[in-house]
Amino acid sequence: MILRLLLVSAVAFIAYAQGSPPEQTSVTISGKTVSIHYSAPSVRGRKIFGPGGLVSHDPTYPVWRAGANDATALHTDADLDIGGLRVPRGDYTLWVLPEPNKWTLIVNKQTGQWGLEYHQDRDLGRVPMTTNKPAKPIETLKIALSSAGSNQGKLEIAWDNYDASIPFTVK
Repeated sequence: MILRLLLVSAVAFIAYAQGSPPEQTSVTISGKTVSIHYSAPSVRGRKIFGPGGLVSHDPTYPVWRAGANDATALHTDADLDIGGLRVPRGDYTLWVLPEPNKWTLIVNKQTGQWGLEYHQDRDLGRVPMTTNKPAKPIETLKIALSSAGSNQGKLEIAWDNYDASIPFTVK
């Protein structure tokens, strides 16, 4: 009986986990590593952004965790400048305020929380992202870090009909 219960629980966990599997991205710039850990949901025929969407600007959840499950985690071995926001080396969570014509990246000092536990009073800061419409909808959320020069990088978040990015500098 216990073995059967464990097996059923394991199968349920695997099925749940596959809905938004864990992903990570990292880049090394000037010998310092920047990494992001997130869970990557897929559209699967659902409305994602806007009124009635999975991610909507609503008073209950005014910001999006930039993924699924746990809050999206940023780790940096170096001080960063993300779009004009000074981010000391360390650990943070990333959130997004996705509005129809602009996205705002939020760097928050709280870490290790479930993705619906957001405290604005713990924000390190907020910076505007550049948003574009991709050539075709993006089925599975993709967060990418890339090098853009000797001490420059780019953070990109792409999902559904949005592709948002912001430059950063390794200090």
